[in-house]
Amino acid sequence: MSGGKLTRRVLLGSAGAGLAVAGVQLLQKPPPVAPRPAGGSSEPRIGGRIRVASTSSSTADTLDPAKGSMSTDYVRHYMLYSGLTELDRDLNPRPALAEMIVSDDQTVWQVKLRQGVQFHDGKNLDASDVVFALLRHKDPGIGSKMLEIAKQFKEVRATGPLGLRIELTGPNADLPAILAQSHFLIVPQGQTSFATANGTGPFRLVEFQPGIRTIVRRNPNFWKSGKPYLEEIELIGIPDEMSRVNALLSGDVQIINAVNPRSARRIREEPGYDLLETRSGLYTNLIMRQDYHPTSSPDFTAAIKYLLDRPLINRALFRNYGTIANDHPIPPFHPYYREDLPQTSLDLDRAKWHVQRGGLFGMRLPIYAAPVAEGSVEMASVLQEYAARVGLNLAVNRMTSDGYWSTHWMKHPLSFGNTNPRPTADMIFSLFYKSDAVWNETGWRNPRFDGLLLEARAEPDPSRRKQLYGEMQGLVREHCGNAIPVFMSVLDGYDQRLKGLYPVPLGGFMGYTFAEHVWWDA
Repeated sequence: MSGGKLTRRVLLGSAGAGLAVAGVQLLQKPPPVAPRPAGGSSEPRIGGRIRVASTSSSTADTLDPAKGSMSTDYVRHYMLYSGLTELDRDLNPRPALAEMIVSDDQTVWQVKLRQGVQFHDGKNLDASDVVFALLRHKDPGIGSKMLEIAKQFKEVRATGPLGLRIELTGPNADLPAILAQSHFLIVPQGQTSFATANGTGPFRLVEFQPGIRTIVRRNPNFWKSGKPYLEEIELIGIPDEMSRVNALLSGDVQIINAVNPRSARRIREEPGYDLLETRSGLYTNLIMRQDYHPTSSPDFTAAIKYLLDRPLINRALFRNYGTIANDHPIPPFHPYYREDLPQTSLDLDRAKWHVQRGGLFGMRLPIYAAPVAEGSVEMASVLQEYAARVGLNLAVNRMTSDGYWSTHWMKHPLSFGNTNPRPTADMIFSLFYKSDAVWNETGWRNPRFDGLLLEARAEPDPSRRKQLYGEMQGLVREHCGNAIPVFMSVLDGYDQRLKGLYPVPLGGFMGYTFAEHVWWDA
């Protein structure tokens, strides 16, 4: 960098942290000064055993990171394995097993691994493990949840004991964030059986009974000096929310996730217990299919959006544990959020005008909802009442949660979806809004949007990416048959003796990574 010509690069590494010089962008920067953790201000200490209750547990529970599909899986995998990168509390990628990741063109990436990292069986981590762990996702027989994303791996090969070269099928500046996902956690070369776990993570497996419990114990050889703090963790599943809350308040477990806002006051009023609110991109959306009539009518979609009483939905359904949304999937606290888009608000006069112009007056249409799409039944009832005032007759069909996703989601002109947060704008847009996406819920087709998606994926300059993603937000808001009234906060309940908690927008339990960071103060 002294005198030579500088190329535009994307670098993830520990050197030069926080700099952006002459077109060289360094994604790694010093960790921000942390706000006071939700769990208090005591100093971390080693020791203690806790029980954790997540929302689900079944015989499909897995020790294979590639197959994780539920929050319980994600927590289990982050306890046992580590990834090449990890996300901080602002969802910025940081070095983990990879000491450095660098690219000149966002297509070919050079990776340098940390030295001296050990698997739980004592084997040293090397490049062959990473090659195996990444390429196994491309094998359809594995059943990886990241198969589609892994198709971007054109070539992954070792360049030395601790060096790798990753070539993608096309440029993607988000690769460091993608590699932080739980599915891409590193397993040792040649592992095909996951009856047990052999990772480099903060805890070692003691017991695994699918559908019953997972018990892990502190890894004294963890590559992060001094961590973890807890000696042992037992992870269980309690599907019923009220039963989870009762288990917490009775002292049977010390932290739970997916607390209903209606239970928030009860937990906060109980001495020794509190809530951790995580503002997130989680949303329940009304899907208006663009390949059915009348939901394909621009007047119909406009009328519906003007009939959504967003403050009422946030207040009545979510007890104000939410953030008003604007019919696109990027929340206001996201770095690529477009601030200048006008906020769509309840307006019965405008809704009625669109109903009349579209010849929709008196039309009857069923709307499908189920409790599994959180808040959808109540949202449908509120929408039904307002729609009647402007001449639309919406019939609410409340379906059972069992089988809703396979039988009703995206199968009717009007139905509800529910989408978990994703770490990058590219992932949420690619999975749910790209014209050929399997989960393109509304079935809309927009070539301009698809072109912007590819351009933004390849663009390393954050300010330019924000412009591109901003235009995409406008296209979705204006033309996609998708109504998103509120982004829902994620609520965890916890025993106040559990210290070190802070919100991570990817999900509950500190983005599922809490085990490495918290300590017990009793």
